[in-house]
Amino acid sequence: MKLFDVYPLNDITITKGNGSYVWDDKGQEYLDFYGGHAVISIGHTHPHYVHRITEQLNKIGFYSNSIKIPLQVELADKLGKISGKEDYQLFLCNSGAEANENAMKLASFVTGRKKIVAFSKSFHGRTSLAVAATDNEQIVAPVNRTDNITFLPFNDVDSLSIYFSNHGDEVAAVITEGIQGVGGINLASEEFLQAIRALCTQHRAIYIADGVQCGYGRSGKFFSHDYAGVNADIYSMAKGMGNGFPIGGILIAPHIEAKYSMLGTTFGGNHLACAAALAVLEVIENEALLSHAHHMGDYIMQELRNIPELENVRGRGLMIGFDVPAQYKDLRKNLLFKQHIFTGEAKPNVIRLLPALNIQKEDADKLINAIKTELANNNS
Repeated sequence: MKLFDVYPLNDITITKGNGSYVWDDKGQEYLDFYGGHAVISIGHTHPHYVHRITEQLNKIGFYSNSIKIPLQVELADKLGKISGKEDYQLFLCNSGAEANENAMKLASFVTGRKKIVAFSKSFHGRTSLAVAATDNEQIVAPVNRTDNITFLPFNDVDSLSIYFSNHGDEVAAVITEGIQGVGGINLASEEFLQAIRALCTQHRAIYIADGVQCGYGRSGKFFSHDYAGVNADIYSMAKGMGNGFPIGGILIAPHIEAKYSMLGTTFGGNHLACAAALAVLEVIENEALLSHAHHMGDYIMQELRNIPELENVRGRGLMIGFDVPAQYKDLRKNLLFKQHIFTGEAKPNVIRLLPALNIQKEDADKLINAIKTELANNNS
């Protein structure tokens, strides 16, 4: 049997990881500045993480949500304290797409409405409603297309206000990333997020803050939406939540009432997933990684801005992007195959940096020097 060929693959087989480094089957070391799509939040095989999961696996790995799972309560308590959303409620699932799917479904239940507002260059996942709210026609199947999603320009307060003036009583939710990841590291302005909050409040719609990639401390605050000084009704999260173990969830404001059978999941919130997520939060707290991500991000962005060939360096914390002029189109490939550094991309010409939140300065300097070397080689 063949694998279903839907991923373009680099000819690299990673067999080991430690901290911000991974090694392939030939023993070649790579600096990981991508973290497998922003998933590795506390570094590969962090000792506390490995211990937490191993200890739990030796007890029990899984049982269903038909019984009490104290680890879920422990996770909710720790997550509330570190995120600053202690009065919110937690629903656990398995992925970012599932988190956003449940967030939009819940918004429709609460409001009794069908319309969802999303934005240009958004990416919310590949499941049915999540992909319908994703601005990429190539990954939206005919069965996913629906008139219930309206796309508006990102960061355009006027167009959002006009839409609400005309359709506010139909809107179930507005969903937006605080920093668009796949869209190219585009930062939502504070004014834009504040307008979403005000309009949703005025029209009794639900503000969904997609924090799947830009959440969980990556921006230097727990959710990148927090920079706007407003609270969303629902926050979605996944990726860095489990440091590689599949887990996602939504934080739900206290005014939203839960009802039996409203949401459900088989694997969400299982014992192993909760152990992984607790380990991540404990490391974030014990190693002060929110502050570290903020300061390291500022350092990296300043160093990148000192490289004249790079354009439009932007980001917050350790969610960083920059544009690569056409003459340096092979920069990312050369960083991987010549300098042995993993980075990400966004079409057509953006390099994305999404390292572990505990990345060290010497590793950042290694990346900066490698970029300078490849640009110089290109110019020679």
